Amino acid sequence: MSYYSYNRGGFLSNVPTATKNIIIINVLVMIMTSLNETFMYEKFALFYPSSPFFHFWQPVTHMFMHGGFWHLFFNMYTLYFFGRVLEERWGAKKFLIFYFVTGIGAALVHTGVEWIQMQHWMGQVAEGSLAAQANIYNLKMTPTVGASGAIYGVLMGFAMLYPDAVMSLIFPPISLKAKWFVLIFGGIELLTGVTGVGGGIAHFAHLGGLIFGYLLIMYWKKRRTLYGRDY
Repeated sequence: MSYYSYNRGGFLSNVPTATKNIIIINVLVMIMTSLNETFMYEKFALFYPSSPFFHFWQPVTHMFMHGGFWHLFFNMYTLYFFGRVLEERWGAKKFLIFYFVTGIGAALVHTGVEWIQMQHWMGQVAEGSLAAQANIYNLKMTPTVGASGAIYGVLMGFAMLYPDAVMSLIFPPISLKAKWFVLIFGGIELLTGVTGVGGGIAHFAHLGGLIFGYLLIMYWKKRRTLYGRDY
């Protein structure tokens, strides 16, 4: 199957509506962020609920912000190839429900893990730990951005609908069935999240996207609505 369009409308002209609009919005938000980074991060990135920068809409808006060009590029590149497949199978409405449930679910898991960290550090603060106080401050002041949680949900959706489809990576240059790729990705995110390897990456948000993607698809399977185009 070719993913390239030779129509006059350009390479996005053959992309389903919801997937295309998500990509366009993410690019526009990146441009806006480059024009006023402080405002965009303080208002639309995801902060811990007790942070002075937290707003109730951030579990949604953080999904459209990114930490740089390559962060945006790889997320949208993945969405372009796999999101369109799900949308063509489900229709725009159902795909959007899946995308937002997995993205918001990722934010909930990420925040839940932060809450556990906070409880641990607060216990240390009660014992007089200055390092724990600094950790709490840094957590409250650190924004989380990116569509990665939803993107991992999309990968889970693709793997559950097409488990034997072969997926290939450019680096390292390996090919595996989708079901094995997702299991490996999940294991890596769990391991790196627990060990703290790769600091600065919201590993549990990625894991949350996989979990919520799995749960929503299992729910649709139970209701026998998984393969319908309307939710």
